[in-house]
Amino acid sequence: MSAITSGVNWFEVGTDRPEETRRFYTELFGWAYGEQGTPEEPYQVVEPGPEGSIQGGIREIRGAGPNYAVFYVQVADVAQTCRQAESAGGRVLVPATENHNGLTFAHLHDPAGNLIGVYSPPGA
Repeated sequence: MSAITSGVNWFEVGTDRPEETRRFYTELFGWAYGEQGTPEEPYQVVEPGPEGSIQGGIREIRGAGPNYAVFYVQVADVAQTCRQAESAGGRVLVPATENHNGLTFAHLHDPAGNLIGVYSPPGA
């Protein structure tokens, strides 16, 4: 089965208060978490929900910027998508970056200033 591109299939909540944020979403939605990050970059993945639900995670930002929530769209080529976003009037906030798992992502602003993320899985 091939990966769906151009579909929203990941979200991330960046927070300087990760324990409180996880507790909130656990109490509100019953979410459980699994560790995927590193000591330098803590990241808890929301355990799979009902079939068909998108996946996501809680990222501890440790003063690296304001708290945020962002959805991610899977794309074939993150760097190319960044160039297309700029051509379409958007702005690249975080350029194509590969994480410790080999996933490549970027953060963009649309022309109205809304934050969106794009990513390609490892090996894409």
